[in-house]
Amino acid sequence: MTTATATVLSIRSDKAKSLALFGGTPVATKPVAFMSTALTAEDKAAVHAVLDSGMLRAAKRCDELETRWAQMSDAKHALTCANGTVALQLAYEPLVNPGDDVLVPAWSYIATAAMVVARGANPIFVDALPDTYQIDMKDAARKVTRTTTAIAATHLYGCPVDIDAVQALAEKHNLMVVYDAAQAHLATYKGKGIGQFGDAVTYSMYATKNFATGEGGLITCNDDGLASELRLLRSHGETEKYLHERVGYNYRMNDMAGALGCSRLNRLADQTNTRRKVAAKYDKVLSKLQGITGPASTPGTEPVYHLYTCRIDLTKFTCTRDEFCKALMAEGVPTATHYPRSLPQQPALEDFSKNDTPVADALAASVFSLPMHHDLTDEHIKTVTDSLVKVADAFRK
Repeated sequence: MTTATATVLSIRSDKAKSLALFGGTPVATKPVAFMSTALTAEDKAAVHAVLDSGMLRAAKRCDELETRWAQMSDAKHALTCANGTVALQLAYEPLVNPGDDVLVPAWSYIATAAMVVARGANPIFVDALPDTYQIDMKDAARKVTRTTTAIAATHLYGCPVDIDAVQALAEKHNLMVVYDAAQAHLATYKGKGIGQFGDAVTYSMYATKNFATGEGGLITCNDDGLASELRLLRSHGETEKYLHERVGYNYRMNDMAGALGCSRLNRLADQTNTRRKVAAKYDKVLSKLQGITGPASTPGTEPVYHLYTCRIDLTKFTCTRDEFCKALMAEGVPTATHYPRSLPQQPALEDFSKNDTPVADALAASVFSLPMHHDLTDEHIKTVTDSLVKVADAFRK
């Protein structure tokens, strides 16, 4: 028994002993699935059709996916690419110059900032809001420098940022804007698709995303010239076979991934609505559970809940976040931590850290994500909520 466990038992011995972690009966004998990545027969048939055709490179299915995604995200142009990280790299290259300062969220996945560094630019870390977890635009305004040329804002966990505030700051200081929407497929802002906003929007189609092709990425934009430049960058700067107008990369998608994307796109809207319904049920439970807070949404947005990320108020419990989550797992509810470190605390980015993002740093010790996917049933949700109540009651001071 660890010292922490012994402390818990001594403080709340009766209720702590009721937890499955300490030998009690679990809420569920079969754990709830944290995510759902299952493919349908239609998905497999779409990929097999490409294999049978022999046309494996980017072709008609990638073209179809681009057309459909532009329409669904309210953008003029959409381009497929190899993954969400290279989508960011492609977007930054024509918009950011080496040596520039770029405002980036301190609370995001590392790719948002790492591709700024890869461009030779300097990430200027901006703190997070404690309720929505999105970039704090007041802090962003304080951190604009004479060499700031762009802002990269993440629509984190599937919830859009305050786009009006981002665009206002960009207009005031003549900044380029890249939105990292890796987790925000089909999210909207004031009734509009997020592809309408900014200079470029990037998406990931990694295997666990709401819209997944295993690996894959998308970039949307509304400027014809930028779209043309991105296409050149994506494929070795080639304007015709073996004629290269500029140096570029091989960041293309393939038609197997394109076909899988087109198939999965057919049900993305329905699956997104299911996620929103699950989130509403979680919200209702957490509104009555002292010490655990669900995610807030930016006003005017319709999130898509790639993740449902909660915060634990550690002053109200006798345990750490990790101990709380370990107890939930024993009851049948897996969790995950997104993220265990803020970006300024990542060793790879420590040279850019000024230790001035206290909210983001604190989130690393207090957030945890509950199961969130389109295959969650009412029984699953009951298991999650019953387990939350049980564990919170056992650990509450």
